[in-house]
Amino acid sequence: MSMVPTLLSVEGLSKSYGGVHAVRGVSFELKAGEILALIGPNGAGKSTCFDMLNGQKDPDSGRIKLLGEDTAGRPPRAICRLGVGRTFQITATFPTMTVRENVQVALVSYRGQLFNLWSSTPWFEQGEAGRLLELVGMGGYADRPCGELAYGDLKRLELAVALANQPKLLLMDEPTAGMAPRERIELMRLTARIAREQSIGVLFTEHDMDVVFEHADRILVLNRGSLIAEGSPEQVRGNREVRAVYLGEGLVYDARHRKGLSV
Repeated sequence: MSMVPTLLSVEGLSKSYGGVHAVRGVSFELKAGEILALIGPNGAGKSTCFDMLNGQKDPDSGRIKLLGEDTAGRPPRAICRLGVGRTFQITATFPTMTVRENVQVALVSYRGQLFNLWSSTPWFEQGEAGRLLELVGMGGYADRPCGELAYGDLKRLELAVALANQPKLLLMDEPTAGMAPRERIELMRLTARIAREQSIGVLFTEHDMDVVFEHADRILVLNRGSLIAEGSPEQVRGNREVRAVYLGEGLVYDARHRKGLSV
């Protein structure tokens, strides 16, 4: 495992709003091909942490090294250029454009051709757009307007858009939010397969603990801005402090049904 490159290294990351410590002294690493979950109760600091990693917020202190470069304080666009993809809790697509065109727009954007975005999109990288759609199981929907898609299909499209940058690191903010239980599992299985085949590191936040314990290689647990646990699903599952944070000993595990923390 020591020979696997480190994609993300976070040291002493902190952020406060007035007297409230949203994130305090968080440190961790993420390696290529690893799937790392960041969990915690509401208000634990997950979103603030994500926003600092993505460049949407500047840390008060601490270091962030993405793909070997110090990125603390850099804007999201510069971070994206390093090979970082991101999906969001709420999908953002162009509803009147086709599924293929949405991916083409991402390819145009990521390759620095925004100056001629609308005129170049119909012809730009049709083959690559089609390949990405096939990868996420959306090849048969290429010519459909996004406004006609079911929510689960929109989430698959969002994954294809994030992969247009050929990312080495993928940040996913509650990727299964709003999806049916079966769709959640299917989306994360797809993401995990692609990540491991292409050695993409994945950091994701998630409220569905079935998804977390099914797919994460390691889990980070935040509470009140601090990292209170880190380890394998088994290690986190047995951590007393984690049990106390989640609904006061609200930890449920049934090996037959692969269930983890109940939130």
